[in-house]
Amino acid sequence: MSIPQFTTLNSTAIPLPVENIDTDQIIPARFLKATSREGFGENLFRDWRYNDEGSPNKDFVLNNPAYGGQILLAGKNFGSGSSREHAAWAIIDHGFRVVVSSFFADIFKNNALNNGLLPVQVREAFLQKLMQAVQSDAQTSITVSLEDQTIRFAGGQESFEINAYKKHCLLNGLDDIDYLLKQKDRIEAFEQKQLKT
Repeated sequence: MSIPQFTTLNSTAIPLPVENIDTDQIIPARFLKATSREGFGENLFRDWRYNDEGSPNKDFVLNNPAYGGQILLAGKNFGSGSSREHAAWAIIDHGFRVVVSSFFADIFKNNALNNGLLPVQVREAFLQKLMQAVQSDAQTSITVSLEDQTIRFAGGQESFEINAYKKHCLLNGLDDIDYLLKQKDRIEAFEQKQLKT
């Protein structure tokens, strides 16, 4: 399955200044029965977004109409816990394209990249500055450029690292299978060369 192409995103953001958010908080285990990637967004942060009887928790930021956008700002150590790919699916299905944190769990980071979600890791000081700006003004505009590997807003700019292969795949909207299929001629040429030796 192809992933959405990513080049540059200009968006407002939703601030979630909570550290150590694990994958069970992102998408609780009881919602993992589905096999398709669609529909997980409605249960993103389910136990924080809704009260026990199912009504929206008005104090949770995703229920605050002042905030919106395709960027999620999260505290340090985002995506720890189990290796469930559904966590990335839920974030994407809710409408996010980027998650910004000062540290990501490795498995979550790889799952995100494999599904077209860009994890942008920044210094803690920059994250706090960005978080404060968004909390002060929900209309704060943020620009994420994958090509330049930068994230910027009116208060500053920072570079971020990304694996070169994953960057290529995101820029071109390719998942691992798409990438291999595009190398078909080269693979076949290599096979023919090996048969001749």
